Amino acid sequence: MRTIGALGLFAVCAVLASPPARADWVPSFKGNDTGGIIAYELATTADARQLAVDHCARYGKVVKFLAVEPHYGGYLSFSCRWVPYGANALPLRTLY
Repeated sequence: MRTIGALGLFAVCAVLASPPARADWVPSFKGNDTGGIIAYELATTADARQLAVDHCARYGKVVKFLAVEPHYGGYLSFSCRWVPYGANALPLRTLY
């Protein structure tokens, strides 16, 4: 009986001593072929428009900005749309 109690106490201590999961961490730039989000902190330090244009151009689409939450923890959201009708070429992708 003491062995089971000692193992139980060890298991509880091991769980409490383990580091917590980082469920609150989110990347500052996240997207796919339909659009994405850019953290407001990154948007204030980098050229958010160029980041979004380059991202959508990878999929042969153009960018349309949807919303901005201008506060700490906010996001700038954008959508990737197909090239409008009548366009002769694919969007340009800027390479540095």
